[in-house]
Amino acid sequence: MGPFLQALFQGSKRRAGFVLVVILASAYGWVFLRGPQGLETLIEKRREIRELEERNANIRRENDRRKERIRRLQESRSEQEMEIRKQLKLQRPGETTFILPESEQKEKPIPPPE
Repeated sequence: MGPFLQALFQGSKRRAGFVLVVILASAYGWVFLRGPQGLETLIEKRREIRELEERNANIRRENDRRKERIRRLQESRSEQEMEIRKQLKLQRPGETTFILPESEQKEKPIPPPE
């Protein structure tokens, strides 16, 4: 083979190598964007993390509220009396109690994480 053909084959090997690198880079990019560990999955996982963090924050606030109520019931005799009277539907002589229907917006139980 002459130097011309040899140079032609070397140039075509470089081009083929370049094309192969571009194809591999494109395939990697496609897998990164669309594959099972891709960009869409990453975005979905971050959204799920935000939701779970928000649920945790709500649960922490509810726990704090309940701890404060327990503390008040332990420390205050009047709070204890009021709670007992409320639960047993008792009233003092001459006292008028209004019983209102419970609202339908009661807190729904938080479903366990999946």
